[in-house]
Amino acid sequence: MSTVSATPKSRSQTIRGAHLFVRCLRELGVDTVFGYPGGAIMPIYDALPQSGITHILTRHEQGAALAADGYARVSNRVGVCMATSGPGATNLVTGLANSMLDSVPVVAITGQVATGLMGTDAFQEVDVFGITLPIVKHSYIIRDVADIPHVLAEAFHLAREGRPGPVLIDVPKDVTVAEIEDALTLPVFETARPQLPPAIGLAAEAMAAARKPLFYLGGGIELAGCEDAIRALVDQTGFPFVATLKGLGSVPTDHPQALGMLGMHGNQGANLAVQESDLLIVAGARFDDRATGKLDEFAPHARVIHMDGDPAEIGKLRHADVALPGDLATNLGALAQQLTRLDSGRIADWTRRCAELTTRHAWRYDAPGDFIYAPALLKAMSERGGERLTIACDVGQHQMWVAQHCRFRRPRTHLTSGGLGTMGYGLPAGLGAKLARPDETVVVVSGDGSIMMNIQELATLNRYNIDVRIVLLDNSSLGMVRQWQELFFAGNYSEIDLSDNPDFAALARVFGLKARTIDRRDQVDDALDWLFHEPGPSLLHVRIDPTANVWPLVPPGKNNANMMEGEAR
Repeated sequence: MSTVSATPKSRSQTIRGAHLFVRCLRELGVDTVFGYPGGAIMPIYDALPQSGITHILTRHEQGAALAADGYARVSNRVGVCMATSGPGATNLVTGLANSMLDSVPVVAITGQVATGLMGTDAFQEVDVFGITLPIVKHSYIIRDVADIPHVLAEAFHLAREGRPGPVLIDVPKDVTVAEIEDALTLPVFETARPQLPPAIGLAAEAMAAARKPLFYLGGGIELAGCEDAIRALVDQTGFPFVATLKGLGSVPTDHPQALGMLGMHGNQGANLAVQESDLLIVAGARFDDRATGKLDEFAPHARVIHMDGDPAEIGKLRHADVALPGDLATNLGALAQQLTRLDSGRIADWTRRCAELTTRHAWRYDAPGDFIYAPALLKAMSERGGERLTIACDVGQHQMWVAQHCRFRRPRTHLTSGGLGTMGYGLPAGLGAKLARPDETVVVVSGDGSIMMNIQELATLNRYNIDVRIVLLDNSSLGMVRQWQELFFAGNYSEIDLSDNPDFAALARVFGLKARTIDRRDQVDDALDWLFHEPGPSLLHVRIDPTANVWPLVPPGKNNANMMEGEAR
């Protein structure tokens, strides 16, 4: 890693470290910060009002971390969150772990007790550096005010560089109040030029020889910003493709070669195609267990070409017959240039077979009964939202229904907690996304379990009039846990009953949002019209069948060809 120093700005007076800190943030392009003040970080908050940076006061530090995550995902910029020492810092931990597992660039700034008190069990002293070591890319404790510019510049560089992720900066209070000459020298960190791996030719040969090739697309495509390159390669080859939960939208989900999401709750046609394929071209995916099912029986006949920006992922879980580490956009472009003699007739039977699987296992929306059928509602919502819709989703049954039934035509429009599975993610991530994309429609899809995890952020929506629409699916239970207890624990329903839920529409109104409740299918069309045309933050409370399950389902310990099917209700 090399550094190049910018020209110092000549100034005559001294300033406090906190003002230098905030000025560096501004120089690094930060315009929005999510946080919650407190004693140890108060000097930085004292410097914020005149900085030109917009601060969003969330009502819990976890909300700040998850809002920064949502902001970063849709903007392709570094999200920033701040908290004070002790409980403020520890409340960021879940959000940082979420960003780490989903490779989201976030810089978290925490106040700390003065350096002379560190290690004495002082009031609100916590070793946040040590606590967060396993869940951040890098951590800093700034002990000298002169180090502020270098640490901040390096932290932002590291958050974006390579495989993105969160970085923590812990700032003792005495550093922020220390005086320093008012001269800003902000280092610039250069990014290494991507190198072309030598196996590109081997990958092209394997693709030209395959009779049942399949693209397997993951979230790394979005991280690398190479959606144009992967779409061009998909179109050039004519190969069908499947996507992971985080890969949805890298190529439009309604593309004619799309087979759908693979994995535990994936489309049956997609899973069966993977199991029959003879070549998997894996781009930005990591063979996660939720995608592969029983790993040693996953795609048993397929050779693997594995492309990923993180070399550590290649060969970690599945042997790569052809390994292509490095910059995805560069590698995809080089691969496209190599593929000059593809014989479309070679895969004609395979494309017909995939089309047959897609037709045979297409989703159905004709569930009987009067209860609102969640997949049909979400499909209609996605279609009503149009091309400028971003969906921020919580975790549970509704998360899988969104992935199965909503249309995603662009990357960075499907925000979901993939690796950590963080309940309470949707609402703060949605408000962060709306602030990053103020001209787009942002809908949060949540469940009655997840919404209660960070429901205090309704107050944040109201305070700043953040125009986020919320669709709350209420089955009066922890639905995904209930489904597993029904199927795999002999119906022993343990601690999943949420029948004492509050009136969510009334609760939203107390927070200052517009709200309404529906519980019949004949109310859906009118409710969706209201959701998209009523201005300002709002909540649509949707009561659904408490016994509805997500289908299909790959049982634990089984391969993806062994999917359980249930009846839509």
